[in-house]
Amino acid sequence: MGTSVRIRASQEPANSTAQALYARCVAEHGGAVERLARGYEADADARRDLVQDIHVALWRSFRLFDGRCSLRTWTFRIAHNVGASHVGRDRRRARNHAGLDELANLPDGDDPEHAAGERQLMERLLAMIHRLRSADRQVMLLYLEDMEAAAIAEITGMSPGAVGVKIHRIKALLARRIQGAEA
Repeated sequence: MGTSVRIRASQEPANSTAQALYARCVAEHGGAVERLARGYEADADARRDLVQDIHVALWRSFRLFDGRCSLRTWTFRIAHNVGASHVGRDRRRARNHAGLDELANLPDGDDPEHAAGERQLMERLLAMIHRLRSADRQVMLLYLEDMEAAAIAEITGMSPGAVGVKIHRIKALLARRIQGAEA
């Protein structure tokens, strides 16, 4: 699911180091950027726009990258900031997101007869994640990218303990929702 990103000359990083960092970022983390965008945006056309916005932000950001964190952490930080901004704009357009406590009471939109196999399960899981508030969604998407609580905390600005608690609560809630839908 490769995405072509076009960047105007006026948006280019100032030096070859920044260009090399961007190229390395795309090579190492391009797939993760695509998955994160899928977690933030369900609509395919809007998701392509979001991926492009993330790439533009990454391209521009490497002029400021000073190496105080890993390239992976920097990439996720930029991607999630762009994703959160995208969700904020989306939220202003439609107010259909729920908190953790509200998610348990939301109606399941899937037909149980068609919910067979791992692909359908993943789609249902992503649909539930789409309905989470931005901060909860951000933590869960980073967790699904196999990031440790400390790295998630660095990206989100939360404490590692708060991240751990949030992950535990979201996982338990999602598991209950999925088991309830299968019953």
